[in-house]
Amino acid sequence: MKFRLVPIAALLAAALASPALAQKKYDQGASDTEIKIGNTNPYSGPASAYGTIGKTIAAYFKMVNESGGINGRKVNFISYDDAYSPPKTFEMTRKLVEQDQVLMMFQTLGTPSNTVIHKYMNTQKVPQSFVATGATKWNDPKNFPWTLGYQPNYQTEANIYAAYILKNHPNAKIAILYQNDDYGKDYLKGFHDGLGAKAKQMIVKEVSYEVADPTIDSQIVQLQASGADVFFNITIPRFAAQAIRKAYDIGWKPVQFLNNVSQSIGSTLQPAGLEKSVGILTTMYGKDPVDPAWANDTGMSKWREFMKKHYPEGSLTMSENVYGYGVAQVLHQVLKQAGNDLTRANIMKQAASLKDFETDVGLPGIKVNTSANDFAPIQQMQMAKFDGKTWVRFGEILGSK
Repeated sequence: MKFRLVPIAALLAAALASPALAQKKYDQGASDTEIKIGNTNPYSGPASAYGTIGKTIAAYFKMVNESGGINGRKVNFISYDDAYSPPKTFEMTRKLVEQDQVLMMFQTLGTPSNTVIHKYMNTQKVPQSFVATGATKWNDPKNFPWTLGYQPNYQTEANIYAAYILKNHPNAKIAILYQNDDYGKDYLKGFHDGLGAKAKQMIVKEVSYEVADPTIDSQIVQLQASGADVFFNITIPRFAAQAIRKAYDIGWKPVQFLNNVSQSIGSTLQPAGLEKSVGILTTMYGKDPVDPAWANDTGMSKWREFMKKHYPEGSLTMSENVYGYGVAQVLHQVLKQAGNDLTRANIMKQAASLKDFETDVGLPGIKVNTSANDFAPIQQMQMAKFDGKTWVRFGEILGSK
């Protein structure tokens, strides 16, 4: 009997330790049937072009729920309009955490918006996950262990433009338009750092704008008057379109660099005028929805099918809708990995344990990687130039990972 009891005990221990029989663990916002996810997005206001991202994410999880959910649980995606106003973001976030009792916040959009809730989320120990901003400060797991970024950071992107200018336009006279907040200043710092000692010599004019400004026409006139032949456009879509259009209309023809967050053809270049946008340079990490190179691409075919079925009113030319689908896939993977341990601590652990994950809509070779010491999921980009119809990518994949 003694010899029989030992293997039976071992089998029991192994069975109890298996994931299938592991005890379920929940924090506020999770249960046997539901996972509550909170979000704020600018469905109105000066950054309303980004509102479609929230709609895409909502449509994605509706699709997931119709297919049975994640590990048998339905995702309840609760998203409020913060109008790109930090005080409203804080108000809506507190409502989501304290009244709606969400498990986590996901994809809050905007640098100012995330900044205002940064300390609150970490004090409350609620995941502020995959934020929709490339500010460098989101990758700080030591001091802010509950906040995790998503897209390539602004300083890295600005470094890429600076390196390109130093190589291809070494005698450039550079003019810069930037949004007067953490978002604009982060790009500005990265650009100055990238130019190094030559920054003072090459940058001939810097002007800023406020989000509440009706137009930036006067700023473009100032930049043209500086004699600059290179223009770095650090703006959100509404102002990016204005800047491109005004520069063209007054006959200013510098080499233009447009920050990635405004490179959407549907949100920026079409309103500006496609013919007025020819030659603009940017960086990319996702597939352009109007690029014929992806006409028969498996991932983009899945995205188009998703859009037609689950978000038919959404535009097939807006890269924001591609972005929303991709980041939703990343959270989907995190929640799958979390299994039955839907505690906030485990959500962060899984979000910081992504290994070479590829979305359907990321450029080939660009992978999502995180670790306990690295909260910057995507750190690669590729240069692209607009030819009047689509972005034409060139050169190597740049960045680390």
